Amino acid sequence: MLQSNFNAINNDVNTLVKDAQALLKSAAALTGEKAEEVRNRAMQLLDTALIKSHEVQESALIAGKEMAASANVYVKENPWRAIAAMAGVGLLAGLILGRK
Repeated sequence: MLQSNFNAINNDVNTLVKDAQALLKSAAALTGEKAEEVRNRAMQLLDTALIKSHEVQESALIAGKEMAASANVYVKENPWRAIAAMAGVGLLAGLILGRK
């Protein structure tokens, strides 16, 4: 669910940036009051994209801290399983790197 939220917000940000770029390109041909309106709208879109990207960053940071805390609890409750898992990962990494 968290990944789908990140993907949705990422798509929103990309859309907002593309819309702002299109508005700025069209504003290049305009002059006067109309150009100013288009530039202001483009800046609003870019500001919205920036806000959404900060929301994603904060969500990712919170999710990362939650995962780290969960891993910490698991390792404290199951130290031998954690050691065995890390030994297995190390062995696989060694085999893969040893082939190259």
